[in-house]
Amino acid sequence: MLISVGQFSPAGTLEENLDVVRRLTARAKGAGAQLVLFPEETMFTVRKVEGDLAAAVDRDWSRFVQQLSLIAAENSIAIVAGGYESSGEERPYNTLVVIQADGAIAGTYRKVHLYDAFSYQESKRIKAGDPSGLQLFEIGGLKFGVMTCYDIRFPELARRLAVEGADVLLVAAAWFKGDHKVEHWETILKARAVENTVWIAAAGTSSKNTIGHSAILDPLGIPVDFLDDETEGLVTVDVTRRRIDEVREFLPVLANRKLGV
Repeated sequence: MLISVGQFSPAGTLEENLDVVRRLTARAKGAGAQLVLFPEETMFTVRKVEGDLAAAVDRDWSRFVQQLSLIAAENSIAIVAGGYESSGEERPYNTLVVIQADGAIAGTYRKVHLYDAFSYQESKRIKAGDPSGLQLFEIGGLKFGVMTCYDIRFPELARRLAVEGADVLLVAAAWFKGDHKVEHWETILKARAVENTVWIAAAGTSSKNTIGHSAILDPLGIPVDFLDDETEGLVTVDVTRRRIDEVREFLPVLANRKLGV
């Protein structure tokens, strides 16, 4: 099946970002994609939100999901995108929502590993999700697992999804710029692909603070198509089960692993 990855620089207002989502979704549909992945903070970027974050989340989360559902149904394409969902407390969840091609909500994933690293403290403003909230969904005969940004630095999360049957790992990110950060991103994406022999589709925001570099990699960790730091762009790749089977025939790492080691 054809999968698209959209990259852009989110604004602080929902409407501006929905305009970009509509535009890139139409492009993905035109390319024949059955699914389009958007980055973390597609709803809005925290750094540009005016006023109280909790109030903005309460105001915009439901509308964000509703509008994604309408866009998906209008284009007959599944959409995965990141936003901020109320937790019932002051700190919201950093949540990915999965919308089917008919507009139905297939599920949500609340970011488990918050970015408390490189002098940043995401946990001061965001509530972590429950690790038991991991889930798979199926589209076009393939099973997908979802992860958010800092999650990919933890190989056990990707491995769990792969062992539970994921063929493709979807990574939505807002990967901060900094020394060696592009190298970290590219290396880790390749590692998660090749150690689990799964496809990786990764969407990153591209802004003054974040690197972009969205990509789709095959189960050998080979980038099939990718972007650099464009502030808006889209790539589309034919992601197949056949390629997974080919790689696992000569690299059966999941079958060869020793539990308990």
